[in-house]
Amino acid sequence: MKYIILCCMVCFKIHTHAQELFPLTEPASNMPANSVGIRINQTLMPSFQESNLEASNTGAKYRLNPELMWGISKKLMVHANVYASNMYQQSFRFEGASMYFKYRFFSKDETRQHFRLACFGKASKVNNPFKYNEINLGGDNSGVGLGVIATQLLHKLALSFTGGYTKAFRSNRQEFSTAQPTETFSYSLSSGYLLWPLKYKSFNQPNFNIYFEVLGNFNPETEESFLDLAPAFQIILKSRTRIDVGYRKQIKGNMLRLSESAYFLKFEYNIFNINHKKNA
Repeated sequence: MKYIILCCMVCFKIHTHAQELFPLTEPASNMPANSVGIRINQTLMPSFQESNLEASNTGAKYRLNPELMWGISKKLMVHANVYASNMYQQSFRFEGASMYFKYRFFSKDETRQHFRLACFGKASKVNNPFKYNEINLGGDNSGVGLGVIATQLLHKLALSFTGGYTKAFRSNRQEFSTAQPTETFSYSLSSGYLLWPLKYKSFNQPNFNIYFEVLGNFNPETEESFLDLAPAFQIILKSRTRIDVGYRKQIKGNMLRLSESAYFLKFEYNIFNINHKKNA
């Protein structure tokens, strides 16, 4: 009976906070303690032609990014990622890996709403040439980053702000040029809204959420910047399985980037209360 009640509480948390599961950013909330998540992130960049690229490397680009997530406690969680793509060459190859942690240090919970603050850090080791002024620890660059997250849940609406700083390191394959920046400031504003169900009757009910995220970046060394918009749609099945589909497009900017648009598709599966299953 105790195990059944615990599972119900976890599923209820996933349901009521579903609109915080932003496709491109992390909320200040964490996944439940003693839980593990497996996520498959996929990015597709349409064919494009840029003067700084070789003609043989301007076709559609695809990146596969498997991710393992672990809820150590209600305040601390970690992610481990590996990256493989044909972003920088025609063949598909392994690129590198990264580690991410998030610590929630403030929480104010009320009826049907809450406010939370968290800090995060990320370290990435990637073997790609440093060819663009956009710094991205999600497969493109080696480096470290840190930042803060603030998330507000208001019944069916979730709002979140993320601000961060990233420092890039030299790649094994190429030195920095004097014109390329090694640090960047990033920010995002994310919103999510629960469309369905209108009223919960069962934990097996599917969740349908819509998202709209604004993502920006600024290089203080070159004074280049960009601003992207990213709408997305999400389905959550039986409180464990999550599917995200979305599109990201630059609307303003002067920064040299690999691409100014991309489609993304994500699959996620969560396993709750792993300690109980291990001891059973």
